[in-house]
Amino acid sequence: MNKSTRQADNELLLKGILCVLIGAGVLLAPHFVNSPGMAIVAKSALVGWFSLALGCAFVLRFAMRRYSSKP
Repeated sequence: MNKSTRQADNELLLKGILCVLIGAGVLLAPHFVNSPGMAIVAKSALVGWFSLALGCAFVLRFAMRRYSSKP
């Protein structure tokens, strides 16, 4: 595996982890923070689920790339 491929794989993993964290934050924040400003975040659950699913897909794609590159 060359350096550019390894760097692309690592960036894919980073994007996946960040999307998972953002999605989890959007979904869980309204349950832990009681602020009037959190009403906007509470109404954006669809965005949180999309981010969570996209992050999981990125992490799964990273795992598939890693698994397929092993001899």
